[in-house]
Amino acid sequence: MQVDLLAGTGYRPLAIPRPQPTILVFDSGLGGLTVLSRTTQACPGAHIVYAADDAGFPYGRLSEEALVVRVLAVMERLIARFHPDLAIIACNTASTLVLPALRARFAIPFVGTVPAIKPAAAATRSGMISVLATPGTVARVYTRELIETYAGACDVNLVGATRLAGLAEQALKGEAVDDGALFAEIAPCFVEAGGRRTDVVTLSCTHYPLLLERMKRLAPWPVEWIDPAPAIARRVAALLGPMGDASCPDATAVFTSGTSLSGPLRIALAGHGLAQVAIEPMPLAN
Repeated sequence: MQVDLLAGTGYRPLAIPRPQPTILVFDSGLGGLTVLSRTTQACPGAHIVYAADDAGFPYGRLSEEALVVRVLAVMERLIARFHPDLAIIACNTASTLVLPALRARFAIPFVGTVPAIKPAAAATRSGMISVLATPGTVARVYTRELIETYAGACDVNLVGATRLAGLAEQALKGEAVDDGALFAEIAPCFVEAGGRRTDVVTLSCTHYPLLLERMKRLAPWPVEWIDPAPAIARRVAALLGPMGDASCPDATAVFTSGTSLSGPLRIALAGHGLAQVAIEPMPLAN
């Protein structure tokens, strides 16, 4: 799994166990819950704060400059309130752009999420892979550089799904998501040419694994779907080092708007261990 981490930054795992370090899992919406679940499994002794900048969702509609300003402002407030030991940017759109600015501004380590080009290139047998992402991630220079570095011998199909993250949010909130709408978003991933066809699809937005079982059912043929969450969780555990293994019961969900906190969504959050919900108001993103 290709994850943008902390090489060369000087951070090292802690040498001795420490009880309940605080991990901040940050996303524009609910997609980071897929990373949260894996992180909770890998770091059962950690206190988790899940922060969703739902006032700014979706990030793909923001200009690059506006996105950097937005994430820095929200992160400054979250760090001041919760004092995390480590932050996960569980959002490809933000990670491919904002990580350098975050690391320059704040002293804590950041673990980012970037398109899984390297493992996709290693896994493909047909040489045809699809990167299923938001339009913002597809447009990033960082994404193109990953392709040039790791997948030069492959046919890489970049698919900028305009509605898929929103459909995932709808499904988690208990709202109906039509199979036809879902298939329309993933259909461009499946390409046949010259007797070959796509055999690997990278889920390059953390929202997408929320719909993975339905996507598998709707896919025109079987492919390997690469989910970034397990590798992110392993890296977080390695960076934090040994800790107590007792589960921390006081996980918290924080929203910058909270206007969509329906009953079904609160139930879904509780299912992820987030029974406590707080609002940290931020202005709507422009």
